[in-house]
Amino acid sequence: FLKRKEQIAAPHFVFFIRDYLNNKYGEDVIEKSGLKVTTTLDPNLQEIAEKVVEEGAERNKNYQAANAALVALDPKTGQLLAMVGSKNYFGDPEPEGCAPGKNCRFDGNVNVVTSLRQPGSAFKPFVYAASFRKGYTPDTGVWDIPTEFSPLCNWDRTPGPNVGPEICYHPVNYDGLFRGPVTFKQALSNSLNVPSVKVLYLAGINAAINLAEDMGITTLKDRSRYGLSLVLGGAEVKLLDMASAYSVFADDGIKREPTAILKVEDASGNILEEYREQSQRVIDAEIARTISDILSDNTARAPMFGLNSPLNLGDRPAAVKTGTTQDYRDAWTVGYTPSLVAGVWVGNNDNTEIQKSGAGAMV
Repeated sequence: FLKRKEQIAAPHFVFFIRDYLNNKYGEDVIEKSGLKVTTTLDPNLQEIAEKVVEEGAERNKNYQAANAALVALDPKTGQLLAMVGSKNYFGDPEPEGCAPGKNCRFDGNVNVVTSLRQPGSAFKPFVYAASFRKGYTPDTGVWDIPTEFSPLCNWDRTPGPNVGPEICYHPVNYDGLFRGPVTFKQALSNSLNVPSVKVLYLAGINAAINLAEDMGITTLKDRSRYGLSLVLGGAEVKLLDMASAYSVFADDGIKREPTAILKVEDASGNILEEYREQSQRVIDAEIARTISDILSDNTARAPMFGLNSPLNLGDRPAAVKTGTTQDYRDAWTVGYTPSLVAGVWVGNNDNTEIQKSGAGAMV
């Protein structure tokens, strides 16, 4: 790998493109045929993204999080505008002297945008959208109370006869509190875990997976692995897929495949491939708008996040969802406007835990 930053710009994106071309045309063609490749990258946005990731990762060292990644795309086209796979592609891994990929909290060569990580509560909007398909509404009520979800355990969340405690499943909310009766909108706005598990039960696990896949999540192949914890991020996904799937909400239910290439020409100027806009409706516009309304309502999320949290962009309306895995190994924020979707991940490459005190606000 190249060692000096001056030798290459947007390195994670460049090698992302190279891998695509190698897989499609073969390495010999890439090395010898003089292809001309026009990509979708926006240099200005890429520069901003790299700066934001580097500065954010430096701040997040206070929370024991060494790395960060970001991807941004245009929901109207699916075109990738910025990709930062780690805080510094050319930086030394941490701790000092750690071999890349070997228990490194930070390994710059790894592109976390395309890596598998658990999304935490950032997965919840897909589940709520699936419930709205079933006829539930933002005003539907659900109880936020201590609940045991395993039929093999007792109502008081203790194991039943001949059952170990690992069989029981009784998640709690991020702040450890319970709020009694809440609406679906309140539950999603404030990212309440217990009501969200109940919403997944009502929507159906397969229905939620079907919708997530329709919207662009590509990694939920073995459905036998997933239960009610799916809504709390109990599945591994890619940051790129998450940003692409959220773009469906941003564009009122229309899906476009993420693309990074506008044109590929050979040495003679013949066009080998060229971007063509392709789209399909995967959810009703009203459902997409309902999710966007909930995720952009700063007043609705204020009980959990406050009115002046980093999620509030002031006069600029924006929808946003955070996610933190149950063991505090991953922190996410995915946000969007009608013209831009951005997904951010914060954590450590070796899955070292980050501090809970910062997990909800560090991104």
